[in-house]
Amino acid sequence: MNQSSGVTPEALDVSQYSISSIRYYEAVYGEDFVSPGGKEMAMELIQKMDLKPDARVLDVGCGLGGSAFVMAQDFNLVVDGIDLSQNMLALASQKLTKYGLSDRVTLEHGDCLELDRQNRYDAVYSRDVFLHIENKSKLFSVLRKSLRPGGRLLFTDYSCGPKPWHDDFAAYVEGRGYTLHALPEYAELVSTAGFERVEHVEMTQRFIQILKSDLEKITDLPLEESIRSKLKKSWRGKLSRAKSGDHRWGLFSAVK
Repeated sequence: MNQSSGVTPEALDVSQYSISSIRYYEAVYGEDFVSPGGKEMAMELIQKMDLKPDARVLDVGCGLGGSAFVMAQDFNLVVDGIDLSQNMLALASQKLTKYGLSDRVTLEHGDCLELDRQNRYDAVYSRDVFLHIENKSKLFSVLRKSLRPGGRLLFTDYSCGPKPWHDDFAAYVEGRGYTLHALPEYAELVSTAGFERVEHVEMTQRFIQILKSDLEKITDLPLEESIRSKLKKSWRGKLSRAKSGDHRWGLFSAVK
């Protein structure tokens, strides 16, 4: 995760991203992952970037490092991961040591809005992180500067349908401190930052399929019944909000 709008990183590390919560996310999404679709989705998206071996990638909000490890192991890429969650990075660092990938993957605690790495990366990649960032204009400006000419931006993120939202979705967004945009509006923010060939793809139906699959998986997880019930309630809430049209999921890509 990264820069929060209205919720501090410290607060998230004792709530949404407590060590126990991270472990539960990982149990659902798969080892090393805390984002929808787990490794399968990561493989699919990394392939879309079509990068040559040894290309350098910035993974914004790298979480447990799952995507970074895949990029290094399966695509022979060099990855700099950055995240504001100390808990995520502590666990990711243990995994990095276990996998022996420190020659190709670095992990850094920091705020992506404060990056000053002009023309360093061949690609910027992120998974469901920018929802935490209020100042998206600054975000995309900073990320564009960090890319080399011709560099790729590719990310997924939560999006939203038109207002007025249903009360439960409005409460969910406020409670999490998210800053969401409709897909076309989101794409316009990327374009305004100077990116070219900006594309956005509605992924909500895929999100719904993933949530349904996750719910089946949760049923079989070796967890205490109280934890399993809590996870099911959370995932059913996401599924309901996605089906209502309020909660949407988008894939965005662009070129510097």
